[in-house]
Amino acid sequence: MATTATTARTYADALTAKDFATVAGMFAEDVVWHQPGAHRFAGTYRGQAEVNGHLGALMGASQGSFELAVVAEPMVNGDLAAMQVEFGARRDGATMSMGGVDVVRVDGDRIAEVWLYSADQQAEDEFWGAPVAG
Repeated sequence: MATTATTARTYADALTAKDFATVAGMFAEDVVWHQPGAHRFAGTYRGQAEVNGHLGALMGASQGSFELAVVAEPMVNGDLAAMQVEFGARRDGATMSMGGVDVVRVDGDRIAEVWLYSADQQAEDEFWGAPVAG
């Protein structure tokens, strides 16, 4: 069985490489993704289909320009790993670039839960646009 550190490192490497097939394959069937903010992509996504659809929507909205790099080794505490990240994207003439922290909960060799933190949530909200009324 993989350790939390090994699973987090594999996940981080796949994100940095934009290897979304590997990323998608690492999610537990009942994964929960917590996207912060007050923008159209903010919210909680549950299950592989919703989470993978969410990631696809981010890539689509940024015309494939979204990039994320894990800039330090994951820090592990039991089944949790925190990763310092730098991320950015371009969309409709706007750009976003900032730091953040991604926290994952690992169950076995799968990512069971993800929490994201942005260094400038207001700037990220403005970049992605207002929530869709519904």
